[in-house]
Amino acid sequence: MILSGKEIERNLGKEIFIEPFNPSQLNPNSYNLRLHDELMVYEEEYLDMKRPNKTSPLRLPKEGMILETGKLYLGRTIEHTRTESFVPMLEGRSSVGRLGLFVHVTAGFGDVGFSGYWTLEMFCVQPIKIYPGTEICQIFYHSIEGDYEKYAGGKYQDNQGIQASLMYKDFGK
Repeated sequence: MILSGKEIERNLGKEIFIEPFNPSQLNPNSYNLRLHDELMVYEEEYLDMKRPNKTSPLRLPKEGMILETGKLYLGRTIEHTRTESFVPMLEGRSSVGRLGLFVHVTAGFGDVGFSGYWTLEMFCVQPIKIYPGTEICQIFYHSIEGDYEKYAGGKYQDNQGIQASLMYKDFGK
């Protein structure tokens, strides 16, 4: 079951943590998260799942920046989130998608107990100018049934910013 916006607000500071929180970003059944001014791009011509891929940081200026097609941009949310007993999920906002900017098309499924900033996978179908601070995606929460173990020590837990893929670590298991 998806939590309503009022239920998200009731659980703030108890089971759901969003810092900073702004009531104007609360929706009927989600909360809008904003784009930070930090971006990252891969430098490699092709990416290899079995090794770390070299990246470069970018700074998104206040006056905006045009994203190129055919390129993956990694961004992050301004907000740091944490959940204790709900499953967090992330989706791009429909207004953003209708401009041809795809935000977090995959990997929008979070784990109970996740704590950190959300790394956003962004690409566009035609060039688009984006701006820091834009409400770019929305987080929503599902209740969970049955026994579970909270996500506590995975590859992306307690991140401090954008994280490139750490999939290469899966091959060492």
